Amino acid sequence: MTKEIPSARRELIASRLLAGEAVSSTALASEFAVSEDAVRRDLRALAAQGTCRRVYGGAVPIGAGSTPIAARLSEDSEEKRALARAAMTLISPGSFVFIDNGSTNVLAAEFLPDDAELSVATNSVHAAARLATRQDVPFVLLGGGVDLAIGGCVDGTAIEALSRLNIDLCLLGACAVSAERGASAFDAADAAFKRALVGRSRCTVVLVSNDKLTATAPFTVADLDSIDHIVLSHDAPSSQVAELERAGAKILRAAAPQAN
Repeated sequence: MTKEIPSARRELIASRLLAGEAVSSTALASEFAVSEDAVRRDLRALAAQGTCRRVYGGAVPIGAGSTPIAARLSEDSEEKRALARAAMTLISPGSFVFIDNGSTNVLAAEFLPDDAELSVATNSVHAAARLATRQDVPFVLLGGGVDLAIGGCVDGTAIEALSRLNIDLCLLGACAVSAERGASAFDAADAAFKRALVGRSRCTVVLVSNDKLTATAPFTVADLDSIDHIVLSHDAPSSQVAELERAGAKILRAAAPQAN
């Protein structure tokens, strides 16, 4: 019996994760009347099976937003390229631009205009690598410990470096976006960095692929009032777009990808 109970509990937790729900260690411990250590053992086992990714305070499902950046970069879709191109229309010449972590934002590094006298900063090692190959846009890479799943620096060292920047426009990464919750993230440290980034930026732009409009993430980054522009795909679901517009979001639609 003692072996069956943890197995049944673990299966129930797994079913919630597979349904796209994030889970909290504290809430699960209370629900099942077990210690948080027992829940953490469950989550470690589920993470080892590839069911979830552990984050501070619990776990999140393996999905588009929680998949490690290296895997998401291989999904180099035309949707993301169209979003990146659309965002360029919001950047004024002479601006100081910050590129946050995120696979779509990494693509934006490729599309920055080379004749607009831009300065750029980023905490994304992948965006920095692409900027380095261009050699036509000066940029600063924020230091700190690199989170390999996120693809950049989001720790206290990175936040301290961020506090010294006066940013004209940031391309903010987000794991989920909705009218009710604004922009959210799966990782607590990543969310804390993003909140600091919004606070240092005059203009905040979020590039949102369609999968992020139906995703949920546990950590708040910014409400809609703090986001100046949301860039959506040409075929973003009309119901989610209408909700965002009713909530006051300023929407920019990306062009439809050109047929080959």
